This record gives sequence, C-alpha cells and structure tokens, in this order.
Amino acid sequence: MKPRRQRLLIIGLVLAGVATAVGLALRAFDDNLLYFYSPTQIAAGEAPDGRRFRLGGLVSPGSIQRAAGSLEVRFQVTDNQTGMDVSYTGVLPDLFREGQGVIAYGVMQPDGSFRAEEVLAKHDENYMPPEVAESLQAQGHPGSSSTSASP
Repeated sequence: MKPRRQRLLIIGLVLAGVATAVGLALRAFDDNLLYFYSPTQIAAGEAPDGRRFRLGGLVSPGSIQRAAGSLEVRFQVTDNQTGMDVSYTGVLPDLFREGQGVIAYGVMQPDGSFRAEEVLAKHDENYMPPEVAESLQAQGHPGSSSTSASP
C-alpha cells in the first residue's frame, strides 16, 4: 500500500471514530434532557410516556390538600386553561403557596396525575421561572410578561 493511501485510510478511520463518538454523545445527551410542559400540553398528549419531565404553571387556589400525619401533599397546577393534579411527598419550599409559579419534576402516573419528585417555587415576588412565564403568556395570562425576570 502506498503512503498516500495509508494516510487517506488513517484519516478516514479517525473521522469515522469522531463521528461515532459525537453520535453517542448526542444520544446520551438527549436521553438526559428534561423537557418543560404546561398542563395544556400534557392534556394534548405532548408529554413523554414513562419519562421524567418538568411540569410548570401556577398552583390553583384552594387546591392544596395535606395528608394528616405525613409529608404527602396534593395540589393542582394550572396554566389558566387546564389543570393537572400533582402529588408530592416531602418538604415543600417555604415560598410554595396558592397562586404562585412552580415547576414540578417527576413522571405521569397511570391514573393521569403527576407524581413529583421535586417541587421548585419562585424565589421572590418578581421572579417566575422563564418557562412558566412564557407558557402563561402564550395562554393569555394577564401580567405574565411583567412577572418574568432574569435570575
């Protein structure tokens, strides 16, 4: 084999190896992405089945139910068009309350409710997670564009 052919073969093998590594990295990255969905998107069937994702919106007024003697809490998250029942076991953030923006991280249950593993609440009166603000603004929530701020 001539030296020129050897160089071309080596370059081809290196390029194939790099392409394979990039492909594997992108696939692993895609498997670990956490997508954000509003209750309306979930009701439309856009949320993945069997995968964890983020649900965001506002805590519906009057929907918080605490189980006596345990850390289990049930509440509803809404985007002012559709509501989604959420259950969570654990300590909620101090700023968690009705009418406030939240993001819950978890998975859909077979009964159509959302089982949260983590619940995040806004950190002051001017901040709302950007995904929640955009979703609420798209749904026509009044004042949602003024509640969004950079962290």
